[in-house]
Amino acid sequence: MSSERKRVLFLAPSLAGGGAERVFSNLLRHLNRDQFDVHLAVLNAAGTYHQDVPEHVVVHDLKVSRARHALPRVVRLVWTLRPQAILSTLGYMNLMLILGKPLLPHVTKVLVRETTILSTFLQEETKHPQFWGRLYRYVYGRANKVVCSSEAMVNDMVEHLKLPREKLVCIYNPLDVEGVRECAAIGGNPYGGPGPHLIAAGRLSREKGLDVLLDAMPFILEHFPNARLAILGEGPLRAQLTERTQKLGLAESVSFMGFQQNPWPYLKHADLFVLPSRYEGLPNILLEAIALGTPVVASDCPGAIREIQAMGAEMILVPRENPVALAEAIVLICRSPSISSEYPAISPPVLGKFELQRIIGEYAALF
Repeated sequence: MSSERKRVLFLAPSLAGGGAERVFSNLLRHLNRDQFDVHLAVLNAAGTYHQDVPEHVVVHDLKVSRARHALPRVVRLVWTLRPQAILSTLGYMNLMLILGKPLLPHVTKVLVRETTILSTFLQEETKHPQFWGRLYRYVYGRANKVVCSSEAMVNDMVEHLKLPREKLVCIYNPLDVEGVRECAAIGGNPYGGPGPHLIAAGRLSREKGLDVLLDAMPFILEHFPNARLAILGEGPLRAQLTERTQKLGLAESVSFMGFQQNPWPYLKHADLFVLPSRYEGLPNILLEAIALGTPVVASDCPGAIREIQAMGAEMILVPRENPVALAEAIVLICRSPSISSEYPAISPPVLGKFELQRIIGEYAALF
C-alpha cells in the first residue's frame, strides 16, 4: 500500500438491498481511489448490491450467519490489513466491533454509523429497553466517533443515551440526484389504469408502518375507487401484510412488488409517495421522491422528517399510526390539481445538503 493512501475497512452485514447498504455502495464507488485503499468485509457476500461494488474494492467474505460470530474473523482481518479506520453500520454489528476494540491495533480508528432513532427503537422493539440503553451508552461511548445520519439522531443520543456531543458527528446520507433521475427515466411509466397511483417503499417491518397505510386504503377507495398502491421492498412482515391486505379486501388495489433494482420509475411516475413510518433515521427514499418532484405525505414520526421539511422540502405531515388522518391527507392531495411529476430544472435547496460529493468529502475527512 502506498504510504500516501489511507486503508479503510468497511464492515457491513451483507450486500442485500436496503438503505444502509445503498449508502455504503455509494461510498465505495465514489471515495477517491488515489487517496484511499478501500476494503469491504461482510458477513455474507451474496446480495443485491454485490454487483455495485467497484473492482478496485477488495471484498472479504467472513462467511458467518450472525454478527456475534464474526468478531474473531474481524479481529484477524484487521490485524492482517492494518487499516487506519474501520467503519461499521447497523446496531448489533456496531456493538460487536466496539466491544472488540481492545483486541485491535490501537492506531485503528473505530467508527460506527447509526441508522435509526435509538431511543424509539429500543423502547418499541426490544424487551428490555433500559438494559439496551445502558449497553449502547457504555459501548458507543468507546467508539472514536459515532456517525449519525441526522441532527435529530445526534440530539436523541445526547438526550436519551447521555453520550457526549463531541463523540457524535452528523453526516447525511449521500444522494446522487442525477443518477436517480437517469435511472427514473429508464423503462417508462410502470403504471396502468386511471389511478391515482400511490407508492410506498421500504423494508417490510414494523417501523415502516405499512400496516397503517393498508388500514387507510378502504377510506381512500371510497373517494377514489381506481386508486392503486404499489409497495416496494421485502422483509419479515411480508406474509402478515399480505394477509392483512386480503382481510381488508384490497387484493385488487394493493400490489407487493418486492425488491426493485431500479425503484425510481415507480417514484417518478407515481401521483403520490407515502411514508407512513412509526420512526425513521433518514429515509433515502423520501429524498429521492423530492428529487423526482413527487408529492409526499409522511407521518410526523421520530427522526429526520421535520428536519428535512425545515430545509424547505414540501410535504404534508400527519400524526403517526393514524390511518384516518393519513387517508384524509392522501385524498386531499389526490383531489388537488395535478402536479407535474417532472422534477424542476434546479434542484430544491434541500437536496444540496445531501449532495454526493459533499457527503463523500465529509466521510473522507473522518477517515
